[in-house]
Amino acid sequence: MLRIICCLLLPFFALAQKLPSIEDKTKDLVKKEGYLNFYWDENAGKLWLEISKLDTQMLYVSSLPAGLGSNDVGADRGKLGDEKIVKFTRTGRKLMMVQPNFKYRAISNNLAEQRAVEQSFAQSILWGFNIEAESAGSVLVDATDFLLRDVLKLGNNLRKLRQGTYVFDKTRSSIHLPQTKNFPLNTELETTITLVNNDGETGNFVNAVTPSSEAISVRVHHSFVQLPDNKYKPRVFDPRSSFIATSYYDYSTPVSEPIEKYFIIRHRLDKKNPNDEKSEAVKPIIYYLDNGTPEPIRSALLEGARWWNQAFEAAGYINAFQVMVLPEDADPMDIRYNMINWVHRSTRGWSYGASVVDPRTGEIIKGNVTLGSLRVRQDYLIAQGLLAPFENGVPAEDKMLKMALERLAQLSAHEVGHTIGLQHNYAASVNNRASVMDYPSPYVTLNSNGQISIEKAYSKGIGDWDKIAINYGYREFAPTTNEASQLNNILTDASAKGYQFISDRDARSPAGIHPSAHLWDNAANPVDELNNVMKVRAKALQNFGINTIKKGTPMAFLEDVLVPIYLYHRYQLEAVTKLVGGLNYTYALKGDNQMVTEPVSKAAQMKALNAAIDCLDPSVLMVPQRIVNLIPPRPGGYSFSSELFRKRTGLAFDVLSPAETAADLPLSFLLVTERMNRIAQGESDLSADEFLQTLIKRTWKAPRKIGIEGLIQQQTEQVLLTYLLALSVDENASFATKSVLQKTLSDLKTFIEAKKKGQTGTYTGHLALATERMKAPEKARTTQHILIPPGAPIGCD
Repeated sequence: MLRIICCLLLPFFALAQKLPSIEDKTKDLVKKEGYLNFYWDENAGKLWLEISKLDTQMLYVSSLPAGLGSNDVGADRGKLGDEKIVKFTRTGRKLMMVQPNFKYRAISNNLAEQRAVEQSFAQSILWGFNIEAESAGSVLVDATDFLLRDVLKLGNNLRKLRQGTYVFDKTRSSIHLPQTKNFPLNTELETTITLVNNDGETGNFVNAVTPSSEAISVRVHHSFVQLPDNKYKPRVFDPRSSFIATSYYDYSTPVSEPIEKYFIIRHRLDKKNPNDEKSEAVKPIIYYLDNGTPEPIRSALLEGARWWNQAFEAAGYINAFQVMVLPEDADPMDIRYNMINWVHRSTRGWSYGASVVDPRTGEIIKGNVTLGSLRVRQDYLIAQGLLAPFENGVPAEDKMLKMALERLAQLSAHEVGHTIGLQHNYAASVNNRASVMDYPSPYVTLNSNGQISIEKAYSKGIGDWDKIAINYGYREFAPTTNEASQLNNILTDASAKGYQFISDRDARSPAGIHPSAHLWDNAANPVDELNNVMKVRAKALQNFGINTIKKGTPMAFLEDVLVPIYLYHRYQLEAVTKLVGGLNYTYALKGDNQMVTEPVSKAAQMKALNAAIDCLDPSVLMVPQRIVNLIPPRPGGYSFSSELFRKRTGLAFDVLSPAETAADLPLSFLLVTERMNRIAQGESDLSADEFLQTLIKRTWKAPRKIGIEGLIQQQTEQVLLTYLLALSVDENASFATKSVLQKTLSDLKTFIEAKKKGQTGTYTGHLALATERMKAPEKARTTQHILIPPGAPIGCD
């Protein structure tokens, strides 16, 4: 029996054997000292990580230093993953990398109360390591498998986008030593990982950007960073301020107070002399521009980003916001560097600003801007289409390049603005372009000679609202000041001067109703500016011809330039449509004396409605025949793309397709379900019946056109009918909406039946088609912009 017991105990004694020291385990390895010491095993291709900070919270961030190059996939060079606060916790031979749950807390000195909240919500164990050695409170783990993985879930994203079944292949992945570095406050580890597709089925996005679509190799970066000290003071979020908010639930909050606490995100910025009206900063905010950015783009981006110092000067700082080119020996993925990255993709795409934020406080640790390099060419293309400048080659004064660079400066300021804490402000354009955080359309006019002028296309410098916002977010107050009162005064004073802040949710939706919150619009009055835009568009189309492209360019490429000019009015038209059924409002607080809500007057709505319908006139929608005659089928070797008009005519230019797209655009905003429900409820002085009858009167009941204009007129009427039929059976339409639509369709059917008598030719077929379609309204399918070529002038967030 004794012999059996001894045998049973042997495994226990074996497990309990003392671990080797870290020094013995790593004696033949290359050591890199820093925040977390690590060791490189050249022979085994392994990276060992020494954890000396057990149960110490730190920041962990993953990122993508070398990306895919596809706008549609979104895995750009410089892309940041989610930031996480983690800690390493030991249990026997096991080391767990734990992410505490900071969404739910108890800000209390009562440890039991804190523990109760902590135990009520799940934590996340992100990885488990086997401890292989230990010395004096430090442990050693093999971090190779942790680092060599698809931490950013690129494979999952590719599958969702139907680009192929890509899985991580460890045999084609390794540590990337040149960018694996250590510093006193941060450890930076980098890998090359490969995702492989063994199915053979791959998508166009991947095929366009990989040398071989069977394998996608990118680089992944892992940062472990010491958290900031506790001297940062969070600033309470105010919905009027335009700052981005972070929040958490504090379960120690008295029942009479809100449990969810909101704070703004911002960089730490302290004055050297807090009592002085103006002072240098203890540590200025410094941004670095990608040193791979060429001239003259480099200078434009530096200029625009530096505009923000104007706002910080207005908030009481001296030279507290600085921008310089990244030194050659610096790593842009190093968490210590705020970056402006110049990123290349296979197609033009978005630019955006992101930040690494301390989830505990809202303090920004790293700002990271991504600027897509191809969008500047779209601005150049728009200017080219407006000016038709190539009669004698490229002009000595390249006004197109000047406009494109001015837009890049504005874009640089815009995206940096996100990384210092600011949301979009889509109501700024009504106040003389008061914020670079709006989306600006080029402001183009006709000069005294009736010629197109782009001299004032984009504003220069920071806007008045931007100064207000930075003053709210970053001003440091003297210790004796009532900070809450002073912050409130900043925003109420701005409101009294007519400045507004309205952000994304209110502006992006096709059902948007705010009369001032629009993307890519200009001027205080949307209708007046639409009239200006239409005059510029007409002049540009009048000038459009062989001088719109450079000598030696295929004539078919005229279509590339025609698309943004033909649709030049699209965003200002969208702004006008949103006045119909519109409601002016603010993010008012009780007691701040702001206007809360105010319906748009009936007169303003009718003016907007008729201005929108003016854009449906066949003479506006028709591409002049002389332009059509200049555009042959695309030559062999050149591909088609979504940047061009779709065609139902084979290779030949389709004269009806642009008109259908341009007619669909305003109708898709005017007849969106939520807008119709609002009008039908009587929340607007404009009745639903009058609204619909105005549309019918100016389309179906308008005088008949002939030729191509007649075909365009009939096409527009069928597009309108599509929206009316689809709305009549829409499950989200209210009964009031469906009732008024039934009346409208019944009246229209009666009109059509009467018109059929004595008619001949294509018009008879048009009427018969409408009658037949009315029998099956459930078959009507609206497009909601699916068919329209992408048009944002440069960059979206």
